[in-house]
Amino acid sequence: MVSVARQASPAQSAGLWDRFSIRTKRVIWAWGFLALPIVFYVTIRFYPTVQAFWLSLTDWDLLRPATFIGLDNYKRLFADPLFWQVFRNTFTYLIIGTPVSLVLSFIIAFYLDRVRFMHGFIRALYFLPFLTTAAAMAWVWRWFYQPVPIGVINDVLQLMGLPQQPFLRSVNQALPAIMVTAIWAGLGFQIIIFMAGLRAIPTTYYEAARIDGLGEWAILRKITLPLLKPTTVFLVVFSSIGFLRIFDQVYNMTTNDPGGPLNSTKPLVLMIFQTAFSSYDMGYAAAQTVVLFTILLVVSLVQLWVLRERR
Repeated sequence: MVSVARQASPAQSAGLWDRFSIRTKRVIWAWGFLALPIVFYVTIRFYPTVQAFWLSLTDWDLLRPATFIGLDNYKRLFADPLFWQVFRNTFTYLIIGTPVSLVLSFIIAFYLDRVRFMHGFIRALYFLPFLTTAAAMAWVWRWFYQPVPIGVINDVLQLMGLPQQPFLRSVNQALPAIMVTAIWAGLGFQIIIFMAGLRAIPTTYYEAARIDGLGEWAILRKITLPLLKPTTVFLVVFSSIGFLRIFDQVYNMTTNDPGGPLNSTKPLVLMIFQTAFSSYDMGYAAAQTVVLFTILLVVSLVQLWVLRERR
């Protein structure tokens, strides 16, 4: 009996941690590592989001306490002609910029993946614009678009005997000019991601397809594009969010008249910025922010639903 008691005493003195199963310990460790990011997102991300929803229901100019006014900011917003113009501009960036950038980046990545001579150097050249400061890049492109004799593009047009173009000073050309800059800026990142997706496809699929007599177009359509679907879904959502939130290029390339001539290039983010920090109408700016958040959420969910895996 004494020996039995002595054998039982270590189990009785075992700590609480030792009594947990391995699975329970793993769960505790996992939540322990996740605790700091969760606290960060709750305090830095989620709380300001909830606060923005509340501010959108108030009248606040930073000088006086916020006054609850219900849905008046939203009624004012949807009745504002400028909002609908900005709404059209924002979706123009999205609808044109996203597919054009994805098609260009895929074509470049597809052929760059086959290049062996100076492959790393060429890939770095394409990725360099993504690393460049958005403000510096926008000012360089603004210089390109200037009239003769400053603007490089108009200088080339003059040498070719073609009339110079107004670009950023034109209601019709300003938005496409800025869109070209935005597409060029994000092209490097998309190329790198597409190349990673292409490298992840097993070569055995291509070897089997060529043995079966499939041509390059059939291999692209039946093997490469379907297996690149997860990569494409990621880039579609990522690129869409980027174009919906475009700001740096527009603000820096149209500093004399932010938003371009007659607001022809103004996106929703720039409208929010001007409402908040030029007019100090924080409640109205918060309502615009909530609308932008809703647009981002809906567009992302729709894209994920359309591009989801169908088994």
